[in-house]
Amino acid sequence: MSSDKPWAGRFTQATDPRVEAFTESVSFDARLAPYDIQGSIAHATMLGRCNILTEAETATVVAGLKAIADQIESGDFHWDTALEDVHMNIERRLTEQVGDVGKKLHTARSRNDQVATDLRLFMRDAIDQTVAALDQLADTLLDLAEREADTIFPGHTHMQVAQPVSFGHHMLAWREMILRDAERFADARKRTNRMPLGAAALAGTPHPINREITCELLGFDQVCVNSLDAVSDRDFAIEYAGAASLLMVHLSRMCEELVLWTSAAFGLVELPDAFCTGSSIMPQKKNPDIAELVRGKSGRVIGSLQALLVLMKGQPLAYNRDNQEDKEPLFDTVDTVLACLRVFTPMVGALQVRREQALLAAAQGFATATDLADYLVMRGVPFRDAHAVVGRCVRLATEAGCDLAELPLEALQGVSAVIEQDVYAVLTVEGSVAARDHIGGTAPNQVRAAIARARKAG
Repeated sequence: MSSDKPWAGRFTQATDPRVEAFTESVSFDARLAPYDIQGSIAHATMLGRCNILTEAETATVVAGLKAIADQIESGDFHWDTALEDVHMNIERRLTEQVGDVGKKLHTARSRNDQVATDLRLFMRDAIDQTVAALDQLADTLLDLAEREADTIFPGHTHMQVAQPVSFGHHMLAWREMILRDAERFADARKRTNRMPLGAAALAGTPHPINREITCELLGFDQVCVNSLDAVSDRDFAIEYAGAASLLMVHLSRMCEELVLWTSAAFGLVELPDAFCTGSSIMPQKKNPDIAELVRGKSGRVIGSLQALLVLMKGQPLAYNRDNQEDKEPLFDTVDTVLACLRVFTPMVGALQVRREQALLAAAQGFATATDLADYLVMRGVPFRDAHAVVGRCVRLATEAGCDLAELPLEALQGVSAVIEQDVYAVLTVEGSVAARDHIGGTAPNQVRAAIARARKAG
């Protein structure tokens, strides 16, 4: 039996090449190498402090691991699929370079707690990168909201013009979604930043180790308290994928709006040429492909979440080889989220609102009808009666082929004697936006106040 296998002593037959090809994971888990080496250096240091390794042995192992890290970074490391995974590739190279002392590194450790630690270290970095990218997007949206605070824009419900709002207010709505996403990732980090090392295969180890030393060296907040749970659950990975799915849903909704707004039918927003593509046959086309691709990639991330959930749902404690299948969907989720954020943020920051077109669109569809109803209520008319009055006014405007603000005062007073000349202050889209002071504040001065509060809060 080949000694290339760490478990070779039990077996009398060589592994079938088809099994090696089917079970290897180094083709995708090699990206965990920096975290594997980081964990191994901490583990070796702990073994030394606990007198399980001598001072000289510890120094030799740590120096060997650092040399391997340099080889991997420079591209001089040969990955061997026969060694199954990233862990055994690194351990084998360590033994080749420093001799039999390298074989002592695995004392008081299993690949089960080793990979769980590697994955948590990877996820911790992924969360930090994701939150940093979200912070940048939130800042970009804040800048855009400030730039367009005075821009009147049509607000929609049911894809119909509903009420006019400030475009800055709309961008602050996007920002609220992103801020909640950042909160979810930051909260998930607390449960990710717990250390499995020391759980060994599933039942701990008889060696006199000190897990707190390793925990501190690796920057974990605390150790995983139950060895069975430590090696077997991947809820922290699922939690990232869940937060990522919600984020991608938010980005997808934003992209859907951008696709609509940039279309000829709407014509409300212009995306920069650098973030659009053309057609191979239609020379006039300027396609919002980035927005469409981000929208499409949301399904990919949601699919990875489903894959991780289904992967875990039938597994008994403790570790099962099924968990090898967690890495590809998780890695793809991280890569997809970061790629989307890194292209979406500069695209949004460079978009231009077609302000005149937006103002015209906001005035269509009787967008100030609700303001007229509120005007009547403030003069003592019960809301349901006011609603009926405004409905009759809209019918008059429809028959006349004009907007509510273009109806003569006599016509409005013919429907309700409560209406006076000052009604025109709220029947224009500018007056409508300025008059409203509800949640968040849609008026330009309220948008700027919200931005000032956000900047002060940091």
